[in-house]
Amino acid sequence: MDPIPLPSHVHYELLLQLLERQTTLAGDRRPIIQEQVQQLIVTLRKALAQQKHLEQLCERHQIPIEYRWSLNDSESASSASKDFLSLGQE
Repeated sequence: MDPIPLPSHVHYELLLQLLERQTTLAGDRRPIIQEQVQQLIVTLRKALAQQKHLEQLCERHQIPIEYRWSLNDSESASSASKDFLSLGQE
């Protein structure tokens, strides 16, 4: 059975950090913008929770998951993640 491709959790984390640390500060004096940013943060947190629920379902049904870092094919994505991880070891 082919694995189900899912976004790596780091994608959610990156977006949340950007919104919480930078976008929130930039929109600090604009209540309408601030409210929309907060709604976006809540939506992303819900999306991550839904993905984790899907992962649990797949695990229960023994369906493999493959985390993706990009839209490229899995072979390229796999080598890209290895390259990324090896950068920190140099």
